[in-house]
Amino acid sequence: MTVRRPARSVLVIGVIVGVLAAILIGTAVTGTSVSPDRARTMGSTTPTAARPATTAPEPPADTAALAVLATLPIKGRAPKTGYDREESFGSAWQDVDQNGCDTRNDILARDLTVLVVDSGCEVQSGTLLGPYTGLTIAFVRGQTTSSLVQIDHVVALSNAWQTGAQQLSQQQRVALANDPLNLLAVDGVTNSRKGDGDTATWLPPLNSYRCIYVARQVSVKAAHALWVTPAEHDAMTRILSDCPDELASTGIAPGDAPEPLEPGDETPSNVFFPTCTAAREAGAAPVHAGDPGYGSHLDRDGDGSACE
Repeated sequence: MTVRRPARSVLVIGVIVGVLAAILIGTAVTGTSVSPDRARTMGSTTPTAARPATTAPEPPADTAALAVLATLPIKGRAPKTGYDREESFGSAWQDVDQNGCDTRNDILARDLTVLVVDSGCEVQSGTLLGPYTGLTIAFVRGQTTSSLVQIDHVVALSNAWQTGAQQLSQQQRVALANDPLNLLAVDGVTNSRKGDGDTATWLPPLNSYRCIYVARQVSVKAAHALWVTPAEHDAMTRILSDCPDELASTGIAPGDAPEPLEPGDETPSNVFFPTCTAAREAGAAPVHAGDPGYGSHLDRDGDGSACE
């Protein structure tokens, strides 16, 4: 005996089947067209596929840093919770470009002159024109002397962690920590004073280098998809407004280094000489109480005069 379904039931079943088919087809299409940024917001906050180096296109070489700054998101500082230098950004220093030399020696070889390098690639000595001070520093590898020249992260890793890096993959964070664009050989004392400061809290003592420095920070943040805090954005805008033609960087280039201080030039006010040797090599000796670079640790006689 044949049972005839009411026409209405057949119609309802047909509608349901059609809707299900549309959903399946739509899901398949969507799965291949969702942008990485949207996919990130829909799922985990950590990207699942790491790009080998950067997470955002580098700015064109002829783009003004102010224009790049205008593209950076402005957000509040994220908590520092979970930050650990080695666990978050990998051990220092690695050979990420697999050229046989670790990143520290790569940067020393790039930034120092009058180089002496061993049979491998370890820099034994050289001369640095400190970008943050304009002072000349003699580098000699040794247990007590190597720290006089340090490798600074232009965008401090702690700052990077709190402005977007914690959302990157481990591979992307290691790339950021070893990116030559984000690294400069500098004097150890000034690097220690900088700490993890951003543009709003720390700037190079050498005024003439500040535009280059801030432009480089902007470039690093753009290249690695980081944001800026409101205070950081305002400070960057203030500095770059005085040099609107300063270009974003894609790496260190001739002209990035400061001009050396000439005899009679004023030493930056917050330069600190760790030893009299450093003061003499910088052409600042003797130093007296009240002079830039003076410290009581240099004054053996306690008479306000040192490094005679």
